[in-house]
Amino acid sequence: MVALPRAQRSHVLLGYDGSEENDAALRWAVEEARLRGLDLTICHCWRWPYPEGHVNPRVKAAIQRVGENLLRKGARRVEDLGVPGKVHPLLRPGPVSDTLVCESGDAELIVVGSHEQRQVPAGSTAVRLPARTHRPVVAVRRFGRPRGLVVVGVDGSESADAALGFAIEEAALRECDLRVVYGAWEPGAVPDWELPLFTDKKKLYRARAAELDELVQPWSERYPKVPLEVSLLLERPREALLDAADGADLLVVGDRGVAGVHPLLGATSSAMLHHAPCTVAVVPPRDAARRAA
Repeated sequence: MVALPRAQRSHVLLGYDGSEENDAALRWAVEEARLRGLDLTICHCWRWPYPEGHVNPRVKAAIQRVGENLLRKGARRVEDLGVPGKVHPLLRPGPVSDTLVCESGDAELIVVGSHEQRQVPAGSTAVRLPARTHRPVVAVRRFGRPRGLVVVGVDGSESADAALGFAIEEAALRECDLRVVYGAWEPGAVPDWELPLFTDKKKLYRARAAELDELVQPWSERYPKVPLEVSLLLERPREALLDAADGADLLVVGDRGVAGVHPLLGATSSAMLHHAPCTVAVVPPRDAARRAA
């Protein structure tokens, strides 16, 4: 186990529903807890199937027993896989996303299952949760043999540093290579004073290369043993990241979506959750995490 050069929160939080699809998320969460030396909290949310105000204590008790049985099943599965820390079963009523947001304050990260690429419903937990929580969310797809590669998408936004920090930690913990990808052709996302760069590709490349070097250098010095490759591409971020993620174990992206009463995930992050061929981690900006703390 690699010792990370920072303090961690107490546990990994897993959203668990007992399905076969969710087992991949459970295995990922177990591995995260093992590599990081943290406890694992398994959270199952039960849903009241009747209209609000309808009271039936027997039905409620039966639904809760089903949830308790699922959690026992999950705990046994975790014991079989092996976690060095404690396992904390957590049964809660209500929507999954709401509950995981409420329970994530002391979690190092949140792990949830995800449908296969191009099959992710717009309202799924894997899409809604990253827009609402201040902790990294890992949406796990079924995975086979490890390929030894973590890919991270960066840009000039504040979330890039947080995404790169999470990605290089994952690469260090898993003893993987790290590929840093900057898809720099994004004229619709830059301030007006930068628009002239897109009329001269050489100037654009030099400007973005300087940004990328400034971003990467501190992290490469902090984790000198992580094999690191940098790719600066004059392509749109979506296309650059989807190409780079082919063959990766994990794709890490930051979130620069819209906060507020009804928060929205950024377009690139949302596209990766829907279309990336591998597990995706969405990492919030550090200032959002600090405000939440």
